[in-house]
Amino acid sequence: MIQRIAVFCLSKSNLQLAQKVAEYLKAELHVNSARIQPEEDFVEADVFFTDAMEHLSNLFRNGVAIIGVCASAILIRGVAKLLSDKQKEPPVIAIGQEVLVAGANSFVVPLLGGHHGANELAQKISTFLGTLPAITSTGDLRFGISLDDPPGGFALMNPVDVKLFTSELLSGKTVKLTLTEEDKFPKFFEWLKESRLPFSEKGDLRISIKSESISACKEHLVYEPIEDIPDKNFVVGVGCERGTDPEIMHRLVINTLEENCISPESVALVVSIDIKADEPAIHELAKNLSKISGLKCHLRFFDAKTLEKQTPRLENPSELVFKEVGCHGVAEGAALAAVGDLGELFVPKVKSASKSGNGQATCAIAKSMNLIQPHAIGKPQGTLFVVGTGPGSKELRIIESEKILNIASDWVGYGKYIDLIEDLHEDQKIHRYDLGQEEKRVKHAIELATQGKKVALISSGDPSIYAMGSLVFELIEKGSPEWKRIRIEILPGISAIQAASAKVGAFIGHDFCTISLSDLLTSWKQIERRIIAAAEGDFVIAFYNPVSMNRKTQLAMARNILLQHRHIDTPVILARNIGRDEEHIKVISLNDLDSKDVDMLTLVLVGSSQTKQFNLPSGEVRVFTPRGYQVKYNIEKVEN
Repeated sequence: MIQRIAVFCLSKSNLQLAQKVAEYLKAELHVNSARIQPEEDFVEADVFFTDAMEHLSNLFRNGVAIIGVCASAILIRGVAKLLSDKQKEPPVIAIGQEVLVAGANSFVVPLLGGHHGANELAQKISTFLGTLPAITSTGDLRFGISLDDPPGGFALMNPVDVKLFTSELLSGKTVKLTLTEEDKFPKFFEWLKESRLPFSEKGDLRISIKSESISACKEHLVYEPIEDIPDKNFVVGVGCERGTDPEIMHRLVINTLEENCISPESVALVVSIDIKADEPAIHELAKNLSKISGLKCHLRFFDAKTLEKQTPRLENPSELVFKEVGCHGVAEGAALAAVGDLGELFVPKVKSASKSGNGQATCAIAKSMNLIQPHAIGKPQGTLFVVGTGPGSKELRIIESEKILNIASDWVGYGKYIDLIEDLHEDQKIHRYDLGQEEKRVKHAIELATQGKKVALISSGDPSIYAMGSLVFELIEKGSPEWKRIRIEILPGISAIQAASAKVGAFIGHDFCTISLSDLLTSWKQIERRIIAAAEGDFVIAFYNPVSMNRKTQLAMARNILLQHRHIDTPVILARNIGRDEEHIKVISLNDLDSKDVDMLTLVLVGSSQTKQFNLPSGEVRVFTPRGYQVKYNIEKVEN
């Protein structure tokens, strides 16, 4: 989902339209201060910039949706160097000057990020402006063709140029076919002729089949037959001692490939036994082969039982290996298991140079008679993402968390937390659990990951603050060896304490601590000791889980402890449902803190002896905890 939207404006002539769109979308207005003077032109904007290209690059790099009220070419030039993966690019939309005068040829053009909100956003803007959206991604509405998705057997050489190329078509330009081998590639010609592209012998743009005399560019799309791409029909099976230096593994495999005249581009897969699923040297090998060839080299693993079935086909079976891992060969067995009955062992097992303190590795290479389908072979290392989704609203989710939620195959979590991210749900399988089933949901998420899946374990706020992060590691520490082989990644989120503090000002501007008042996992005696220590240390305190249906007294006892150390007028924040539709924030005094006003959805923040509050002219209350700058910089009260 789009977290931020920036309306990008370069000149005064487009300012009115930019302001109109920004206001409608509740987006940020970014204005070129080199052409529009903030003071002289009485312009209010969220951001002023001077270098348009640098500013566009920074926005795109940070995942901000860009709506440019300018020529599409300017937007493309600004982000072109950052284009690498269309599955990750944020929306970039061009609104032409002609939109100001609505007409049949007026368009709002989604240049990039069609599947990440650009098409939907363009439709929304077009409806508001009373014009037409020029949807340029898959299923193109205007021309009935997706130029970056050619028929099977062909690949586009310059996909980075397809959006600008399409934009030029939408502006009225025609295209010329410079193809000379129609009989050789009938499927490709049929694909083009069935479209509604504006073909012309004098076309401004061109589409061609690759040849030595043709070079691709932004006005010339060039396609190449996939036959020109090396067949990826080799598999490298590997094994190694635990902790083997990745360089030893890399050198062994590269040397073996060179000695047998096998191009790294031909390697589709690296395979091994599943007990090596977390071995760094093997993962580094797959990454290095991908970098060398420029084509993805996948990594898959088999269990010992599957590898043992390959024993009759091994050239170097080993009883020692069988005793250690349960099969008679890892490198040869994995390579043969990957290519199946229609493949053969091409290079028998090869060992790394004499054993050293840096470990030892083995590799074998098998060749398949058929095209290798990596995703149908073995299983990958499973990944458990522990994802923090923030306090509730999509605006307070970090971009990286949203990316992970999009690529995950399974979501596991408390039902209410999953409901809060429903807008991101596509085809992920959902595993819902009730409140209080923390251990069950974590164990289930781990088990799914051991199957080779990408699993997102959902936590509200930040997963390491009273959430699932610590429980994951607690269970894995004591769990089976298989659990320890999955990859675990913690995706932080904005916590309730951060969001609540920001809503009222800078409540946690100086030293603070958090204390959970729930005694389900921690004794009240221990909780009480921590409250006393925090009170004596004069910390700002955030009380999580302040009360529940069956627990009403702890907050009152905490208040009484604090009143022994804090003034009765100490500011207290009651923040309920932060970031959600039912959000309610109230500023009271410590003396007025009452358990009746609090529930489990409320975060209670108690100020230190230094925390201050004041009213703005609007009547809004602002609360902050000074850090000491008043003394350092001798800040004095400003008199009117």
